[in-house]
Amino acid sequence: QVQLVESGGGLVQAGGSLRLSCAASGLKITNYHMGWFRQSPGKEREYVAAFRRSNSNPFVADSVKDRFTISRDVAKSTIYLEMNNLKPEDTALYLCGASRSLYYSDPSSYNWWGQGTQVTVFS
Repeated sequence: QVQLVESGGGLVQAGGSLRLSCAASGLKITNYHMGWFRQSPGKEREYVAAFRRSNSNPFVADSVKDRFTISRDVAKSTIYLEMNNLKPEDTALYLCGASRSLYYSDPSSYNWWGQGTQVTVFS
């Protein structure tokens, strides 16, 4: 049974940093696209960053690539999202997903999701 558990969210002042974690079980993370997405009320789920399956290179959305970094620890079956210089517009529920499909940045192609961790940035 696949399980994804996010942690690390919280309330942070603009300009601050957070590190999110996604602990995966029931799958080998290198065999799946492992992605971070975010969703705000009334908005569609937005791709943030991912590791493509069978590829060790990280991919980060252009909108955040100068501030966010994705990394992973394969031995711990965990992926991370380091977020720096946070802005109020980064406020969202951040979700970790796993996908077996071709499309790593399309949330509709993801097979499993965690429950999410809330990030709130205040100015």
